[in-house]
Amino acid sequence: MDFELDADQQAYRDAARQFAQRELAPNAAEWDANSVFPVDILRQAGDLGFCGLYTPEAAGGLGLSRLDATLIIEELAQGCTSTTAFLTIHNMVNWILASYANEALREAWLPAMLSGEKLGSYCLTEPNAGSDAASLRTRARRDGDAYVIDGNKMFISGAGDTQLLVVMARTGAPDSGAGGISAFAVPADTPGIDYGKKEAKMGWNSQPTRAISFDGVRVPADHRLGEEGEGFRIAMRALDGGRINIATCSVGTAQAALTTAHRYLNEREQFGRPLASFQALQFKLADMATQLVAARQMVRLAASKLDRGDPDATLYCAMAKRFATDQGFAICNEALQLHGGYGYLRDYPLERHVRDCRVHQILEGTNEIMRLVIARRLLDKDDLETLI
Repeated sequence: MDFELDADQQAYRDAARQFAQRELAPNAAEWDANSVFPVDILRQAGDLGFCGLYTPEAAGGLGLSRLDATLIIEELAQGCTSTTAFLTIHNMVNWILASYANEALREAWLPAMLSGEKLGSYCLTEPNAGSDAASLRTRARRDGDAYVIDGNKMFISGAGDTQLLVVMARTGAPDSGAGGISAFAVPADTPGIDYGKKEAKMGWNSQPTRAISFDGVRVPADHRLGEEGEGFRIAMRALDGGRINIATCSVGTAQAALTTAHRYLNEREQFGRPLASFQALQFKLADMATQLVAARQMVRLAASKLDRGDPDATLYCAMAKRFATDQGFAICNEALQLHGGYGYLRDYPLERHVRDCRVHQILEGTNEIMRLVIARRLLDKDDLETLI
């Protein structure tokens, strides 16, 4: 087991770091304060291949492993958590298209999606189907050579400003559960689609969030992704990677917060000496660094499990998401505390880090749901030594 990065991985990391320092970090505070969705920067990210990190090369993406993708996402998140988080959602949409769309649909959409010229949203959550995603009510009814979609989605990142929606809708009977759900690629300007108001949020302000309603939305049958009834499986496969992505965003943001706190403790003086000379604060810094490294390694372990197709990959993705997002938020919060009153000011990035990281404990499956996933997997096992 080798924990060191090879030359290619270092190159990916360095390219992402340079982009984050040049394009993301200098603008993150303004994007947050003014709720700017930086589509021009996302297109620049597309030029570097960052819109298709793990989309296969045959489909036009970089074809990276999930592990290699975490190296890039972590660096980008240090520049702007919110923008990077949207970029990971866009990557998930592109991976779904590359994996499940027919050839004509891929050719029609993927080049522009991978370049960042067009952007995508992932539409699973509904007003009455959050943690219980298998109970979703949005309906897709077959009508000749098309499906007609009716229903509602909410908390959709990018909605109203993206060009393609990946929509999970029920094609089976109302009580068909997970097996009655199908996935569709829906152009965002299709008649019958209506977007709600842009939500005012605690964080993630550089990306819009809206509800979407579908009223008699007619979608060609060849826009179905995968087979009928396969949608929930597609959604869950995507979410394994999505959980790694959002956990990595927390790790990157925590790294940025730790770096800021480290610099502040060495610069700030109280009682005639630097804050870094106080043992109590040294202990805090040591704990933050330890938690960060543990979270990073857990995320990378889960990513490697997913890359290998390990049967326990879902378990490890859930553990990594739960641990890294909890620890990431705690590290950002502690970094704010170390800054005292300054940490509460928008002149410093700490309060933004705290706000942006908080939602990571909720989305892609709440951390309470992650505990259920973990516990159920463990209780299904006869021998827990397989986790070692």
